This record gives sequence, C-alpha cells and structure tokens, in this order.
Amino acid sequence: MVIKCKAAVAWEVDKPLSIEEVEVAPPKAHEVRVKIVATGICGTDDHVLKGSIPNIDYPFIPGHEGAGIVESIGEGVTCVKPGMEGLALSHPHLHESQNLMPDKTSRFTCKGKAIHHFLWISTFSEYTVMPDSAIARIDDDAPLDKVCLFGCGFSTGYGAAINTAKVKPGSTCAIFGLGGVGLSVVVGCKSAGASRIIGIDINKDKFTKARELGATECINPQDFKKPIQEVLLEMTGHGVDYSFEVVGHTDTMVAALVSCHMGSGTCVLVGTPPLGSQLSFDPLLLFTGRTWKGCLIGGWKTKDSIPKLVSGYMEKKFNPDVLITHTLPFDKINEGFELLQSGKSIHTVLVF
Repeated sequence: MVIKCKAAVAWEVDKPLSIEEVEVAPPKAHEVRVKIVATGICGTDDHVLKGSIPNIDYPFIPGHEGAGIVESIGEGVTCVKPGMEGLALSHPHLHESQNLMPDKTSRFTCKGKAIHHFLWISTFSEYTVMPDSAIARIDDDAPLDKVCLFGCGFSTGYGAAINTAKVKPGSTCAIFGLGGVGLSVVVGCKSAGASRIIGIDINKDKFTKARELGATECINPQDFKKPIQEVLLEMTGHGVDYSFEVVGHTDTMVAALVSCHMGSGTCVLVGTPPLGSQLSFDPLLLFTGRTWKGCLIGGWKTKDSIPKLVSGYMEKKFNPDVLITHTLPFDKINEGFELLQSGKSIHTVLVF
C-alpha cells in the first residue's frame, strides 16, 4: 500500500527545502521501503542544493545519511527483512543518473507530481524506497541517531586515512578542513598510529574538537603571511607524509599536494570540487615522487564494510558521537543547514 508521510522537497535550486506530505509507493522487486528514524545533514547535501553537483533533476528529495527500520521488501530481497535495522548506503554513480530508481521510475509523489530520488536513497523522507543494493543490515541495538553518520560523513573521512592513504604508524599528517568529514580523517589518522596530526582551518572554533579527537596541532592559515604549504614545510622540515584536502577548493587541493614530502608524500582529495572546476599545477610536483589520490566514501566496499564499522563503534573502538553537535526534529531541517553554512555545527542529525 502507498504510505503518506512528511519529506523535505527541493523544488528548485538554491532555495530552502519545503516540508511536504508525500506519497511513497510500495517497493518493487529488489527494493526495500524503510522508515527513516534519523538522518544526518552532510556537506554534500549543501553542495547539491546549491547546484554544484551534476545530474540532479528537480524537484527531488535529498539526504543520504539515513538509518531506520525496514518497513517492507519487494520480491527477491534477501539481505534484510521487515523490522530489521538498516543503514542507507550512498553509491554515487558520477556518470549515471540516480534521480530515479534503476527501473527509471519514481516511488515519490507530491501534489500529484512525481518527485525525483537522490542517490537512490533520499533519506530526507520519513519513508523512502531504495534498491536492496543500497541498504546494509546493522546491529539490532545500534543507536540509529548516531550511526546514521556511517552512511557517508564518518566513513568517508575515516576511510580516507585507513584505506586510501593507508596512514602508517609514526607518520605526520595534515588535514585541510575540520568539518565533520575532516574530523573523521583526524580519527582515522589517530587510529592508524600517526604521531603528528596537524589540523588546518580558518575557523578556530573547530580546534578544540579537533584536539579532542587526536589532532596534535591546529593552525589557521589567516594567522600567517606566507602560504600555508610553506608553513607546513617549515613545521615539518620536509613536508608531511600524508595530506588530506577536505574543503573542496582547487587552491587548497594544490596547497595540500605541495605540503607533502616531495619524494614520498601522499595527498588525498576528499572534498567535493566545484562543478566544472579545473586544476592548474606544476607537474614537477608529481614528477619528484608525490602521489595524488581521490577518495569516494572512504574507499569502502560499503555493503560489507559499513556494518563492520558499525560493529566496531558498538565495541567502542572509536567514538564519532562527538562529531554530532546538534540534534534537531526533522521539521527544523532548514535550521540545520543554516548551522552548517555558518560554521556553527560540525554534524547535525535530524530525528523523525
């Protein structure tokens, strides 16, 4: 049967989300309908709403960090059953539209109009439908208002250090950008045994949390007259072993590359670059032996790895709870985005 519920609809680009009553159709074969309990506001959602992510069709329901309870399943679904806890998995297909379900139809209707999906999961809806490939069963006692971050933000940053960079014990790391994902990189670097973790941000309010999570030093580029990469070279003598760009600006991407060791440094791009942007850099920066890598969802095989990360959290191997600075009722979603844009929040979780 069709379920009526509330959802946040983006009717047009760069406008506040509108809380609407939507109709959510039953799941078809190899699809799952989920009652979302909690969903995080990620920086990617903000990029999408501002129009800086390609292949988005309006109107649509955003959101991609969601955890909830399986309500019903379509034919052929074996990975979950109704009543189980599940975590939505975002699988960005950069060259394929995910604005409709794989069969090219929508499960959402509002005011008689079909509403597009986002990344096949659309977690800013009290009920949502997703392919069975986009949901992972998690520990039954996992707190959904905490582990929803594992759908993107925490997993992306933590995995950038653990999987993509493969940070080694005793190494020196620099993280450009100390938002929710950047701080998750800090957690990953500490878990990997890095001895020196340098956090970089123009917002000094982020420094206390960064140190709490494992940063050994925090610096603000605005405090120096010289470029930040020169500051890092002076601080370390030869550059850092690993640098992470978690801002999404082309100038900081190049600065992060320059700041790592010329013969053996690895720079990982984690931040989402602006739509249509181009990089200009001296190829000699790579010629000497630096490595430049990209990172999407932390390099995890999400269906298998994310549930294991949640289990690790339940075993208290790491504690990303401190990344959640605000918990708001779902109706205050636009207030959550304002907190993100003003730099007053690290991660906001919305609860239904």
